[in-house]
Amino acid sequence: MKQLTLKESFTVSGKGLHTGLMIDATFCPAPDNHGYKFQRVDLEGEPTIDALAEYVTTTVRGTVISHDNVTVGTIEHALSALYASGIDNCLIKINAPEMPILDGSAKFYVEAIERVGLEEQQADKDFYIVKRKIEVCDPNTGSSIVVLPDDELSLDVKVNFDSPVLANQYATLDHIEDFGSEIASSRTFVFVREIEPLLKGGLIKGGDLDNAIVIYDSPMSQETIDHIADLIGVPHKHVSEFGYINDGPLMAENEPARHKLMDVLGDLALIGRPLKGKVIATRPGHTINTTFAKQIRRELKRQDVQAPVYNPTKEPLMDVNQIRALLPHRFPFLLVDKIIEKGSQYIVGLKNVTVNEPFFQGHFPQEPVMPGVLLVEAMAQTGGLLVLGTVDEPERYSTYFMKIDNVKFRQKVVPGDTVIFHVAFMTELRRGMAVMKGYAFVGEKVVAECEFMAQIIKNK
Repeated sequence: MKQLTLKESFTVSGKGLHTGLMIDATFCPAPDNHGYKFQRVDLEGEPTIDALAEYVTTTVRGTVISHDNVTVGTIEHALSALYASGIDNCLIKINAPEMPILDGSAKFYVEAIERVGLEEQQADKDFYIVKRKIEVCDPNTGSSIVVLPDDELSLDVKVNFDSPVLANQYATLDHIEDFGSEIASSRTFVFVREIEPLLKGGLIKGGDLDNAIVIYDSPMSQETIDHIADLIGVPHKHVSEFGYINDGPLMAENEPARHKLMDVLGDLALIGRPLKGKVIATRPGHTINTTFAKQIRRELKRQDVQAPVYNPTKEPLMDVNQIRALLPHRFPFLLVDKIIEKGSQYIVGLKNVTVNEPFFQGHFPQEPVMPGVLLVEAMAQTGGLLVLGTVDEPERYSTYFMKIDNVKFRQKVVPGDTVIFHVAFMTELRRGMAVMKGYAFVGEKVVAECEFMAQIIKNK
């Protein structure tokens, strides 16, 4: 799958929930591997900040990112719309320290994205694939996020509040394509009893009955309710029963739970990659959401490339006979058994290491270890197949390696190991020259890595 960006720019305008300022936010197409970035056009130099979990600084009534004195808040609704739409790269130009709240949902973002359309890019999507159970819990609040392996992203959200109006609710999203029709219109919500403390804390200066669901669930005098209405600048309203005090109906009975699902999705976008897995969130909030995203970001920083998924029962893209038709190597120097995955910018190959490998006779008889230079050679052969895939009649060409840099060996490879090679272009192919980065994995661990340059030459 290729990365996606917007076909053209669009702008949304409205109040900021916490600042009360009138704000313009322009969503712009962005190049391959750009990710999501916010640009503060109201500040000198128009600095940008990456929408990544490590920059989260505040999670009180919204997600706020800050870096190098640049701050942008209330980003979760916009990010949920981008993430659910499959957009990988977008620059958001904003003239205030937070995004506009609009009607408290992601509806207007989704509608604008659908209106301008998407554009496919050259780079391949780089998924974060969940391969084992991941769990983040907060024993103090009872909040948790559990993520399980799955073929696509899906979410289950359960909310529970100490409230006679909003107690237990749940929402599900089995297919991310349904976000626009099932989730995007769900609005943020607040309890009447929370409004005055939030205002005293310098928040929700732009809140009103048009951009949030307001829930009355704790006895108050009409005088107190009128006082709160005056604080947020809305007309007085007579309230005699517990319930939702907005004039219009809810978009769904479980609209608060659906909105919490939207928030989870928006905070997951801070991982910086589309995720494949089943997310189960219990009593979620921005704190637990971003804690989970930060954990994944730490893992990605330790290892840039995830170990490829290998299913031994799946038919390979290329078996050894197809590989032999393209590579000149033969026993005992053909070191790639099959190709299991390939994109325009990367390739994944595999070698099963057995005790019968001829090099084990001397390396070493009492402690067989696969030579590191042969791991590099295997990555080079895999990369050669990637380069040959860029030309017509590849059997008429050969690749010759000219330079190898930054070689690192991290772990021994021994008989019984299955080594998976991931090789990707670092730059565009120019004048028959390719610069590539290769990784060798055993299980989930990198055992070797290197960078190399190759030239493709037509056979005489």
